[in-house]
Amino acid sequence: CGDTMQSPINVATAQTIFSPNLRPIQLSGYSLPANEKFVLRNNGHTVLLELPESLAITGGYAQQYRAVQLHLHWGSPSEPGSEHTVNGQRFAAEIHVVHYNTKYNSFKEAMVHPDGLAVLGAFLEVGPMENPYYQEILEHLYKIPEVGQEVLVPGFNIAGLLPANLKLYFHYNGSLTTPPCYQTVKWTVFNQTVLLSRDQMLVLVTSLRNDDSNLLQKNYRPVQHLHGRRVLASFQTTLSLVKHTPG
Repeated sequence: CGDTMQSPINVATAQTIFSPNLRPIQLSGYSLPANEKFVLRNNGHTVLLELPESLAITGGYAQQYRAVQLHLHWGSPSEPGSEHTVNGQRFAAEIHVVHYNTKYNSFKEAMVHPDGLAVLGAFLEVGPMENPYYQEILEHLYKIPEVGQEVLVPGFNIAGLLPANLKLYFHYNGSLTTPPCYQTVKWTVFNQTVLLSRDQMLVLVTSLRNDDSNLLQKNYRPVQHLHGRRVLASFQTTLSLVKHTPG
């Protein structure tokens, strides 16, 4: 995992390059029916929700990508735990929605190809109100405290876990942030953050245990060197930005 295109990175907004070619991210199939159930698992590193392949990124990327899973990274009650940082600032938590290129037959096949994977990342912050979308995941965590435990959760609108504004984002080529760290990920990191209540954030950082039966906390990888990579922005980072933004 020590190569030159690793993730996560620090996004220095002054060094990003505005690219008018970066179109708004478009999603399809992201609203899952409540009468279907999906696996939510504590895998010892994170909480992971398996997603059906009906979810797809249909705009914003040159090719189409199908969803496989989403997971979260967080800190502790006293420390933030996002993986990416913006101008050196770390956020409370971060969600990753992992997709693979539809020209490959499976995630496993795609993950070794340079254009194989696309991950949508968004920062989570504490806000004044409960987030109903995140509650659909958080309310089940008490059932899966130990490694390997899983629970079935009803479908809900997965798009609600991401920011409302999918036009403003940073884009760069990087890697998976856990072994095998394949450098095959086209990253989209949204500029607008998602708000959870303080209580919800506490549930996220104090509910699960890891392989050592300790609380699963600070499950983020340190920021990696850019090694000359360019970070593109879909917007002019010098303009005054919307409220609740990292950049």
